[in-house]
Amino acid sequence: MNYATIKWVDVANGPGVRVSLFVSGCTRHCPGCFNQEAWDFKYGRPFTQVDLDKILKALAPDHIKGLSLLGGEPFEPANQKGLLPLLRRVKQLYPSKKVWCYTGYRLEELLGESDARCEYTNEMLSYIDILVDGPFVEDLKDLNLRFRGSSNQRIIDVPKTLATGVIVLWDGDMYIQPITV
Repeated sequence: MNYATIKWVDVANGPGVRVSLFVSGCTRHCPGCFNQEAWDFKYGRPFTQVDLDKILKALAPDHIKGLSLLGGEPFEPANQKGLLPLLRRVKQLYPSKKVWCYTGYRLEELLGESDARCEYTNEMLSYIDILVDGPFVEDLKDLNLRFRGSSNQRIIDVPKTLATGVIVLWDGDMYIQPITV
């Protein structure tokens, strides 16, 4: 798996300060995509153990709230295989840090029959707390939306959805903590 970039301090792709990994490779090719150069699976650099270790170290401080996965397309089967070792270690070392993943696939596609579904999909979903799903649709682009680019995209609480069998949308409150004075 290759990656386009790693943002070590990102506040745009999920709540709080996060580390964001932009993987390379996408066969969806949404018109108006903000990251078209990352459609090429060979774009960027190979993701190595050194990169994985740097991400784990960067996630250690308390002020870092979690990891965000973007693309390219994280749910391309080759990327799922490449991301699993990272996700396993993140959840092992930092179980309270939230993993967000952005995908052009709908969750129903990931759980059913699609080009993205493979032997890694269920395990990958088990490590993701929030899934921002659906293709970017330029005609539905809305700069006022929080954590998504177009109004067709959903912000899904994956553990609650998998537990109940119905889509549970993230309400934004799970990251609000009371202040004690």
